[in-house]
Amino acid sequence: MSYTSSVLQHIVDFMNQENMNLRKLASSSNINAGTLSSILNKNKTLTVDHLDRLTRVMNYPEGYFYEQYIKDHLSQNIPNWRRFKPFLYRCADLDKLDCIKQVISLLMDNLMYSPLLFDVAEDLYQQNKRKAAELLFENVALSEKHQHSERLAFCQYRLFSIRLGSNQEDNYKAAILFEPYVERLDELVQLDALRDLGNVYRFLHQWDKVEMIANRLGYLARTLYFTARPVKIQEKSKPSRPLFTYIALANLFHADVCDARRDYKQALHYTSYYADFSWVKEDDENTRHWKGVFLEWAKANTYVIKLMCGDTSVLPEYVAYIEKEQDELIPALFNIMEAANQYHFNVDHILKHFESELAAYVNKDKTVDINKNHYSENLLSLLLHNLAYYYLKKEIYTAGFVNLLKGLEKSSYINNKKCMLKCMGLFERYRDMASQETLLKYKTIVKGVYENEEKNPVTSFDS
Repeated sequence: MSYTSSVLQHIVDFMNQENMNLRKLASSSNINAGTLSSILNKNKTLTVDHLDRLTRVMNYPEGYFYEQYIKDHLSQNIPNWRRFKPFLYRCADLDKLDCIKQVISLLMDNLMYSPLLFDVAEDLYQQNKRKAAELLFENVALSEKHQHSERLAFCQYRLFSIRLGSNQEDNYKAAILFEPYVERLDELVQLDALRDLGNVYRFLHQWDKVEMIANRLGYLARTLYFTARPVKIQEKSKPSRPLFTYIALANLFHADVCDARRDYKQALHYTSYYADFSWVKEDDENTRHWKGVFLEWAKANTYVIKLMCGDTSVLPEYVAYIEKEQDELIPALFNIMEAANQYHFNVDHILKHFESELAAYVNKDKTVDINKNHYSENLLSLLLHNLAYYYLKKEIYTAGFVNLLKGLEKSSYINNKKCMLKCMGLFERYRDMASQETLLKYKTIVKGVYENEEKNPVTSFDS
């Protein structure tokens, strides 16, 4: 036999070294002996499944031969999708991103593979293999000749979702890049896209954009919900929530915009709108669930709006709400500290009550759930600034500087430049009250901030 393929040569070399005949290798790898013989004689193609089995028998790490397999069996022939597809999935399983890049380069010369790669990308996205999916979506998007194609828009939507993380400036860039593609999506897909985009802009305090998205979302959702012609919903474009919730969400966005602009009367009006479901036609279990969710949000946000008006009478009810909804701890404490600093009321008893829970959040490993909690990470850094301001005003300097330094450190980590500047400004205001140890820690953190700034120049946005 003549062996020209280095993968096959490795197999033969292993057989010789281990004194192993073909039948024994076939048994050890659970491959039919006739199939294995045909592979070694190059009468049958080595599949990735066969390669994985043989790799295990030879005691090599999973995927050890993948680069060579591409050279030997994928790049030497006319592309065969039946071989490429399972190989892509295995590369995604093993996070072999360089191999995925090589496969893409072999396939994308022929645009007939673009829709096939798109389907794999979406499947990998649903399996939460986001890095592999990102590579595929990027290349499918590049292959689209028609800039208004729905597939291009959907690729951009997925890329936007994948790229969201803890870095606020990166989130802003991702949102700006995706925004022009929203209206090219299927109308039902637009609902979730507008929701996601609106949420990112809310976290970044881009209130003009939130208002624009609220208008678009409200109009689209009402049109789809109240249309005389029933909407035919296909599985691939099915919204993640019932249609009526997007109408309520648009009103929630409007309420947030009014709240940010200190138009609290109008904020209460919009809050009452998304708490009223008398117009909803459905009455199934899922509908009742989402009605309950929005009613809870309306209750909590009513507390917040009244609090921002200086009404401290709602604090006991708001605290009771936080105790029941622990996920709301950071946003709720942020709201309480905003109001406390604005109206100069004492919330020491509340901070003492949630002391251990807050400490757990502050000291949490910053690498945990980074992609899911970019909103909480952002709010936490702002909360720490507000806590620092609260304590420093009361001349409780130790607690004030501890929270200030933690706020600066966390805002630097997530690249929230507005919070960084707020923390630095607050420190300079109270610098004379800082100990030498605090000054040294501050200088160390600030040095890291400026070093990071050289790598990530400021983008103009209000976060």
